[in-house]
Amino acid sequence: MNEPRLNLPELTVSELSAALKRTIEDAYGYVRVRGELGKVSYHGNGHVYFDLKDERACIAGVIWRSTAQRIRLKLEAGLEVVITGRLTTYPGRSQYQIVVETLEPAGLGALMALLEERKKRLAAEGLFDEARKQLLPHLPTVIGVITSPSGAVIRDILHRLADRFPRRVLVWPVKVQGEGSALEVAAAIEGFNALPERGRMPRPDLLIVARGGGSLEDLWSFNEEIVVRAAAASLIPLIAAVGHETDVTLIDFVADRRAPTPTAAAEMAVPVRAELMIDVANLGRRALASWRRNQEARRNALQSAARALPDAEEVLALPRQRLDHAAERLARGLRANAHMHRVGFSRVGGRLSAHLLRTQVERRRERLGTLAARAGLAIDNILDARWARCERDAQLLAAFSYRGVLARGFALVRDKARRPLRTAAAVTAGAPIEIEFSDGRVGARAEVVYVPTTPRVEPPRRRSRRSDPGQGSLF
Repeated sequence: MNEPRLNLPELTVSELSAALKRTIEDAYGYVRVRGELGKVSYHGNGHVYFDLKDERACIAGVIWRSTAQRIRLKLEAGLEVVITGRLTTYPGRSQYQIVVETLEPAGLGALMALLEERKKRLAAEGLFDEARKQLLPHLPTVIGVITSPSGAVIRDILHRLADRFPRRVLVWPVKVQGEGSALEVAAAIEGFNALPERGRMPRPDLLIVARGGGSLEDLWSFNEEIVVRAAAASLIPLIAAVGHETDVTLIDFVADRRAPTPTAAAEMAVPVRAELMIDVANLGRRALASWRRNQEARRNALQSAARALPDAEEVLALPRQRLDHAAERLARGLRANAHMHRVGFSRVGGRLSAHLLRTQVERRRERLGTLAARAGLAIDNILDARWARCERDAQLLAAFSYRGVLARGFALVRDKARRPLRTAAAVTAGAPIEIEFSDGRVGARAEVVYVPTTPRVEPPRRRSRRSDPGQGSLF
């Protein structure tokens, strides 16, 4: 049995924890560890805490906020990752942990699992629905291309556009792989959409997001959620031409059209100018031939209708004969009608005389005089009644006017806003007031305000009319 070593130096808990911390950090400065994420916790301040484990062991890990902002993966339990960081201890819980510097999925299987999970989640939101995809313009005036300015992709697109139908091209240079590339691609899509339609820099009618082929890791920027959502929100129709025909990224599902190669994207963007000219010429020849056939058909129809019509002399012979007979009868009819009206006028004129007309006029004049007298009498009665009513209203107004009270020796007191003051408590010392008498107004200032403390005597309440049915109201 070992004897306890009483001669060892005595350490505090903090000193021992600090010594362990120095020992572990000195022995393991930076480490690169591969494992599977266990419990993952996103803290409100931006830090991320997690467990990294394998079949036989588990170690705690922490990602500070500044590092977590650079990691574009959504960390979830079960994801296999490779971590680079510093090994240290956390004295508060007597545990060692890894402070993460970099974090990336471990191998192609982890990336594929992450890609499949993200694809299902975005599809559930409806971002891949065919109903929300836009039609491409038949012949865009301006084409915006988002790609690397130094690669072969932009040269292939420009060369293909020049061969088919030269158009104005605006290139937004971006990184197409590596850190920050996803942010640049998303910013380029949003930047093209933010251009004014009639600004100094023309707004593209079509966008092409292009990149050459590569591995899944090389194309991963186009699987980032920020790029997918920017493409989905684009109001400008968008063609995705990322990688070769066998390469599939998430931007392919959300784009309005997917091109297998950047060259194919240029072919989708514009038609062949020579073919359009041939089509226009063919349509022109077909339109001219159709017009000629239509004119010939109308000419034949007109000739057939002309042959079916009778001769004009035969058509007009019978109406012309009826017109001649009617003209002969018209003269006789006019003379007979004039004679008949002359006889009628003579008969009526015999009954009219000057005495009869004077009698009718005199009778109408008497009737008019009677009506005028009655109208004048009615007007006088109405004016008298209105005048009497006006006098009664004036007397009633004078009875209710406060000026009658002022004439009896009372005065009306107002504040500087000319509002009536009804109590002494409403007046403050030194306040300007206005006193109105029956013959004018006087300005004054309240020197001392005295409010007696004697109880207020309530005025006698007016008896209800129902209690004294014998006494009526004067008004």
